[in-house]
Amino acid sequence: MARLELKNLRKSFQSVEVIHGVDLVVNDGSFTVFVGPSGCGKSTLLRMLAGLEDVTSGEVLLDGKRCDHLIPAARGMAMVFQSYALYPHMSVHENMRFGLVCQRLPKAEIEARIARAACILQIDHLLQRKPSQLSGGQSQRVAIGRAIVKEPKAFLFDEPLSNLDAELRVKMRSEIVALHRRLGSTMIYVTHDQVEAMTMADTIVVLHEGIIEQVGSPIELYARPRNRFVASFLGAPQMNMLAASAQGASPSGLRLAVDEGRGMIEASVTSGQTGAPGALTVGVRPEHLFPAERGLRAKVEASEILGAETIVHASLESGEKLVASLRGIHRAAEGELMAFTVDRRFVHVFDANGRALAPIRAWAEDYVAPRSSERHIA
Repeated sequence: MARLELKNLRKSFQSVEVIHGVDLVVNDGSFTVFVGPSGCGKSTLLRMLAGLEDVTSGEVLLDGKRCDHLIPAARGMAMVFQSYALYPHMSVHENMRFGLVCQRLPKAEIEARIARAACILQIDHLLQRKPSQLSGGQSQRVAIGRAIVKEPKAFLFDEPLSNLDAELRVKMRSEIVALHRRLGSTMIYVTHDQVEAMTMADTIVVLHEGIIEQVGSPIELYARPRNRFVASFLGAPQMNMLAASAQGASPSGLRLAVDEGRGMIEASVTSGQTGAPGALTVGVRPEHLFPAERGLRAKVEASEILGAETIVHASLESGEKLVASLRGIHRAAEGELMAFTVDRRFVHVFDANGRALAPIRAWAEDYVAPRSSERHIA
């Protein structure tokens, strides 16, 4: 296990800077996920940790000791690549054995490590097969096994599930999380899939254009995004963003006009510096919109019935789009007018610079479903 620390880490390709002074601490034994859109620098940052990309400036410390000047093999980290990177002419056993032979480890220790990793990953029966005889999931297990046998201080995963089909990705997600629990090792996982980030991580690092936008637990980033980018990126479907203007403060928060003044929403946030009228943005997640007799009125454009939920795509009279995720089956016809209401606790408000206004109280408590023995208070 290991504690990683990044200090003012920068990376430039000639005159183009792609990583802009990243500061981050990855705690010992944590499962940390780097997430962000394509091109945000997450894989580049991971390769800098592994030693596959040079550091332009800054420091990488492993357990308090600087390691950014060391070659990859000397850093005590093992990387699992997106493409598996298995030697096609070697068997599974030989693929897992090769790196240990290069380290000149005793034969008995090599075999013991391979046997342990194969048992953990349940690939004992595949040891004599070649990569061409393996499925995608089996190949990924072998790639992970090749990292486990090195007994590294930290594991680095670079989008390891992106080549798998949807069903297998769900299964492999749970297997990697279970592996982390068994090994207790520090793991850093890179993905552009926010669902993977939310379901696997204990700490999420949201990257955008080479900078860290926010670091926190999945529920913290979902419930209290620091800015519009984080709010829009995390959550599927995306958060609705509506232009708004402040209409005054109340003990319970802030009153806001939306849909060009046709609708009114209350938010449980401090008024603070709200700026000029019209400079605010209201954010509401689709799952927090509920059908009602009165509220925000929108015309249905399309609906997607998924069984457990129905996704309704609508537009306000102002032309702004509104997406609602409704529990169960709702037969919303195209052109139908629907009214939606939202609880003030789940309304996010952003200023003209995209920064979130502070909530009146901790929101995370509101997002936790009550136990079956508790009475739900709306």
